[in-house]
Amino acid sequence: MNFDVAIIGGGLAGLALAAALRRSSLSVALIEGRAPVASTGWDARVYAISPTNAKFLEQTGIWPHLDRQRMSPVRAMEIMGDAGGRLDFSAYASGVSELAWILESALMQAELWETVKRQGNLTLLCPARPRSLAIDLDAARVVLDDGRCIAAQLVVAADGAESWTRAAAGIEVSFSPYGQLGVVANFAADEDHRGTAFQWFREDGILAWLPLPGNRFSMVWSTAEQHGRALLALDSAALCEQVAKAGNGRLGKLELVTSPAGFPLRLMRAPRMVASRLALIGDAAHTIHPLSGHGINLGFQDAQTLANILCAKPGHIDCGDLALLRRYARARKEEVLTLQTVTDSLHRLFGAKSGALSSLRNTGLNLTNHLPVVKDALVRYALAS
Repeated sequence: MNFDVAIIGGGLAGLALAAALRRSSLSVALIEGRAPVASTGWDARVYAISPTNAKFLEQTGIWPHLDRQRMSPVRAMEIMGDAGGRLDFSAYASGVSELAWILESALMQAELWETVKRQGNLTLLCPARPRSLAIDLDAARVVLDDGRCIAAQLVVAADGAESWTRAAAGIEVSFSPYGQLGVVANFAADEDHRGTAFQWFREDGILAWLPLPGNRFSMVWSTAEQHGRALLALDSAALCEQVAKAGNGRLGKLELVTSPAGFPLRLMRAPRMVASRLALIGDAAHTIHPLSGHGINLGFQDAQTLANILCAKPGHIDCGDLALLRRYARARKEEVLTLQTVTDSLHRLFGAKSGALSSLRNTGLNLTNHLPVVKDALVRYALAS
């Protein structure tokens, strides 16, 4: 089977790239081992989608079909330091309707999956897993575990941080573990969050509450592994009490909606995002600390940028041309490096126990909070990312 583009991985980034290529003349294959299963309850894994990426998802065709009863706009943000520092953001003050949208991962994946299933220029190979990858001058060839051979001008690795495709292509990456778990769970609160996202920089980690419809919110607590495992071992009542206390009782009494889960946090850097007939997107290309909530936004921007370049290429240049792929790598390098550096630096700054650094970081939050021009610049960057 011959294709212009073969995407390995049907997660959010891979599906978004496939959907973004729907109006092109390119033939696309999507290889995925397991079809997503629609969630019957609330998904504990949620993302903050920037307005720029909401527009991208609208271009892919899925945004109008997402269930609005399961989405929440972020109207305001309250960020609290560990020693009196505070930083506030408001959509109203910034002249926008929302700072972000909070969506469940499963909701987006299911809608993207249904979209690409109906896509005329796409062949969905599922269940299918790659067994070998060979790249030569005229094509990249992927042999599947059932013996089928896929030949493509371009193979896109969209199969996550432990990417089989990246490893098969010989691209070695560096992992820097943070020694933390990201503990996630959803709660219902006594009080209305009013579309506000909360974040506390605490001595035991970074706690975020992201608004969901109604009085629900999704928690992400980035904390030391030992503390994270202790949180996961608590019963429902004890966990609700701990989370409410950590948030200073901001939304009153809590009730657990979804069971907690934990995942290890680490920074991953790839030496390059492209090679001949190969491109990396999403977590296969980079990971960052979740304190900014921008991980999937980076992946969506990878997908949009690569799709735009492929759709605009001259007909006589094939999709795997290295010069063409280097345009994609250059276009994505600055934003990826910036967010990796900023989130890693913030993690280290607020993780340090020095009294002098504590004073400095909290003073910095308060100073920024009283500088409207700086705050507006931060909001504009976040909206566009």
